[in-house]
Amino acid sequence: MRIAMMTNNYKPFVGGVPVSIERLSESLRRMGHKVMVFAPFYEGAEEERDVLRYQSFRPGWWGGIAVPNPLDPKIEKAFAEENFDVIHVHHPLLMGQTARYLSRKYKVPMVFTYHTRYEQYLHYVGLSCLKGILPIYMRSFCQKCDGVIAPTEDMREYLEGIGVRRPVTVLPTGISRESFETDRREVEKLRFVLAGEKRYLFLCVARLAREKNLAFLLECMAVYKKEEGNDFRLALIGDGPEEGALRSLAKELGIEENVLFLGLVKNQEISRYYAAADLFLFPSTTETQGIVSLEAMAAGTPVVAVFATGTRNIVKDGENGYMTRETAQDFCAKLREALSEKQLARLSAGARRTAMQYGEEDVAHRAAACYQAVILERLLKGEGKGRTGRIVEVFGAF
Repeated sequence: MRIAMMTNNYKPFVGGVPVSIERLSESLRRMGHKVMVFAPFYEGAEEERDVLRYQSFRPGWWGGIAVPNPLDPKIEKAFAEENFDVIHVHHPLLMGQTARYLSRKYKVPMVFTYHTRYEQYLHYVGLSCLKGILPIYMRSFCQKCDGVIAPTEDMREYLEGIGVRRPVTVLPTGISRESFETDRREVEKLRFVLAGEKRYLFLCVARLAREKNLAFLLECMAVYKKEEGNDFRLALIGDGPEEGALRSLAKELGIEENVLFLGLVKNQEISRYYAAADLFLFPSTTETQGIVSLEAMAAGTPVVAVFATGTRNIVKDGENGYMTRETAQDFCAKLREALSEKQLARLSAGARRTAMQYGEEDVAHRAAACYQAVILERLLKGEGKGRTGRIVEVFGAF
């Protein structure tokens, strides 16, 4: 198949959506499919084969986000030249509308993945007043798609709850092979660098932004230190607009020495950080899936996370970690429970078993089956591109 991946953000911007797109695209290519990623231009972005960089209005906007220009004429020019079989769009706005236009004009079926609870991010652009309107828009957009993908059962239920009547396929982000493979000697060296003589090393990987609820995590660490002592470090991986405020809060709470702000870590190196930690701590309440939790589990690191949609589909109490209420008392209680020597080993084994269910190759095969279904549906309705001679080529890989 020839697949067009369309997105409002992509690497070098660090986030769950770029990671999901990159892993899925690479896995589909290994299966023999042609995948072109349509992504906005970022300053410093490396040139890559099969990644078309269209214009950005502001290539390095606040927090590292680009503002895409979905009207860049090079998008349609490249799309028409490649003769795609299916569009997979990852945002309902901006490139979502461009994808919809191209789908109609060139009679190409369109699949949409609902990655993000967009109403929880409106504060960034001062449009919180639109919170009640977004579900209506989302329902309308999904109804115009040939297929809809949700990363978890919770997100599928949410979409159905707002009135989406298109079939919704649950398809998580795949976990890369590298996430399961670590050099124990390198891991131990890294652990010593991060934790020093401290007994416990905790890790959190997240964009340093308000919706990730990191201020709550720092407050929990202050409570834990008061109750259990100074024998721990928390390593925070990520950057974002709240870094200065979080550093100030750590100092104010008296945990400045316990918290390490590590900035960004390359994807090919991050598995060592997961493996070096005793526990992965995840306070976000806005996740649709929580890819980082699965990556931690692949390294055998249990997760303690605040109860949230998406995350609760992954973290199972007493099996691979714990879910907690959003109170410091409950969070610290689960922390203590997970750290008991007998429990920690059992949770670690359970975490790896969970992660094994999310291999990226399996996810790519399921995505390809979803594309196959919408292409076939269009052809059966007589709404395809009229290239019926391509049916054997498109479906031959199955």
